[in-house]
Amino acid sequence: MKSLDDLVGEGVSGRTVLVRSDLNVPLDGDRITDDGRIRASVPTLRTLLDAGARVVVTAHLGRPKGGPEPKYSLAPVAARLGELLGAEVTLAEHGDAAGAAVSALGDGGVVLLENIRFDPRETAKNDDDRAGLARELSALTGPSGAFVSDGFGVVHRKQASVYDVALDLPAYAGGLVLAEVEVLRTLTTEPERPYAVVLGGSKVSDKLAVIDALLPRVDALLVGGGMCFTFLAAQGYGVGDSLLERDQIDSCRRLLESGKIVLPVDVVVADDFSAEAATRTVAADAIPDGWKGLDIGPDTVAAFAEVLGRARTVFWNGPMGVFELAPFAEGTRGVAQAIIDGTAAGAFSVVGGGDSAAAVRALGLPEYGFSHISTGGGASLEFLEGKDLPGIAVLEKS
Repeated sequence: MKSLDDLVGEGVSGRTVLVRSDLNVPLDGDRITDDGRIRASVPTLRTLLDAGARVVVTAHLGRPKGGPEPKYSLAPVAARLGELLGAEVTLAEHGDAAGAAVSALGDGGVVLLENIRFDPRETAKNDDDRAGLARELSALTGPSGAFVSDGFGVVHRKQASVYDVALDLPAYAGGLVLAEVEVLRTLTTEPERPYAVVLGGSKVSDKLAVIDALLPRVDALLVGGGMCFTFLAAQGYGVGDSLLERDQIDSCRRLLESGKIVLPVDVVVADDFSAEAATRTVAADAIPDGWKGLDIGPDTVAAFAEVLGRARTVFWNGPMGVFELAPFAEGTRGVAQAIIDGTAAGAFSVVGGGDSAAAVRALGLPEYGFSHISTGGGASLEFLEGKDLPGIAVLEKS
């Protein structure tokens, strides 16, 4: 696929370049609680601006339902992006306002279009609907325009600003997308062994396909988070009021036959889903009725750390517990620290985006302690499953 370097080498001064970034950040009101994805978008944008391009950024935020919703406005993102770029970022509504803002751009200027998902054609299943929106976006760039795909977190979606626009304009992979693809291909081709994967999160059903894809490739698969309780139930253990997917017990029993899955030996349980709840640490086979598991316990952290200490390649996706609540954060912290220690000793470690990346920042862990932190949780998992990602496939055909 053609790269950002190829585009800059062709010359972009005075040209308008449409960039699809992933700026889908968590908000508390209008306050950004984790700006990791915005910071990750800056290098590609800065390269284009420094080369004299007129940059138009398109992105989404949240899941608006078929039209504009003020709570999903990209206004806070525009302000933060401007701070990080050290340049004014104009937020433009779609339609005539977008055309006027782009026409007013000078070389090295940047416009951020309002949430692209305010237009229902962005996510439409109908090809013609998406193509219509893509043509409108492409028209903003004029006859010498180009498209740079730099939102790895959305490349698994066949959407107008991700896929269809790449059919209308000369298309290039941004630096972020290229880095993500290179790292994930390392995990799917010849990873240095032992290769350990840590999976957490709420539901087995969300990770079943990737577990099936990974088990033949890995040496150990460590399971924590809410999903571990369905595996424990598959071993015949009672799990109290912990999260349980009864319809997945047979699947978990099948997966356990691989002999590669490592489960918790102890868990932190609580009598309520609350930071003020009564808590205790119990053996994984002794969860009391009426209590729910909300984190892995210290013995599990030690057991996981032993496996991770031997690993030469590590992929981690999903927290080990409800890390947002202080009493249930230590499992995630301990496993993350074990991965950091392994990386310092020479292992190659990848954090698979999503809640895992958020946990790293929320718990104050050093991002440089990992070899790579992905910006795309769902996209990373689908890549590892071996699925074709529409946003990558269209670039490879360009």
